[in-house]
Amino acid sequence: MKRIFMLALAWLIAPFVLGIGVAAASGHPQYSGTFIPEVWSGKLVEKFYDATVFGEIANTDYEGEISAMGDKVIVRTIPTLIIRDYQKGGTLIHQRPESPNKELLVDKAKYFDFICDDIDRMQSDLNLMDSWAADGGEQMKTTIDTSILAAVYADAATTNKGATAGRKSLDVNLGATGAPLVLTAANILDVLIDCAQVADEQNWPETGRWMVFPSWMRSLLMKSDLKNASIMGDEQSIVRNGRLGLVERFMLYMSNNVDDVTDGAFTCWHVLFGHKAGLTFASQITKVEELRAESTFGTIVRGLNVYGFEVIKPEAIGDLYVRKG
Repeated sequence: MKRIFMLALAWLIAPFVLGIGVAAASGHPQYSGTFIPEVWSGKLVEKFYDATVFGEIANTDYEGEISAMGDKVIVRTIPTLIIRDYQKGGTLIHQRPESPNKELLVDKAKYFDFICDDIDRMQSDLNLMDSWAADGGEQMKTTIDTSILAAVYADAATTNKGATAGRKSLDVNLGATGAPLVLTAANILDVLIDCAQVADEQNWPETGRWMVFPSWMRSLLMKSDLKNASIMGDEQSIVRNGRLGLVERFMLYMSNNVDDVTDGAFTCWHVLFGHKAGLTFASQITKVEELRAESTFGTIVRGLNVYGFEVIKPEAIGDLYVRKG
């Protein structure tokens, strides 16, 4: 009798010991054994999100002026006045200043939408709703960051890119399609100095300059002469402290979202550099809501991000087209 009782008890509790849980409908993931702990403590693997940079390289002067997808912000620009020679008694020539307005179109939208089943939510020892919503926000930032870095370089001024860059000199080689600039640890500092020359010839302010590059360029910089602490005026080499910071007046940012293209037999990168006055970005989470699902017992969380970006000063954006040597 005791043996029969023990077998019956084992049969009753087996689903919970084995983590079988409540059966899932076809197409619904079974979280038992992953998010729902069995015998050992459940543990989420830490997720590393791509570092985002758009908040550092763009101004957000017009972010408060948008409310919904399709809105348009008219950005007024300052005209350039002509300075003329003056002679006593001479007739003055009047200038009627004109400067075309820029339009910031808030015409892009991204969303996330997920459902968390009540049973999964109750049985999990983790806050699934919060962790998934946080993931949605991070993925949103990464997606937007990638779209910006893939589009902005096309709007750089013609004198800020190509093999004949430089508004005054026209002799700075920043690389071009079919002939990318080949970067090595030996020449990367010279290339940064060339980019600074292009910026100087456009009269960029000394502060507010930035550059975004892929991880392999950071490695080249770490192997370059910058590792000599005395060059930077630092107490420790960058190899020791791991910080690049401000180099040749550019605040350097490493990003895995830098746009790469195939050019012949090589993978090439459009390395953006610029000033914060050149790029404007506007974003607004128009709706984040939590609601009950109609067809099952669960909670839906969804978020919508409406945004837009625009190069309002092409002369303040540069494109360094490179490949790894």
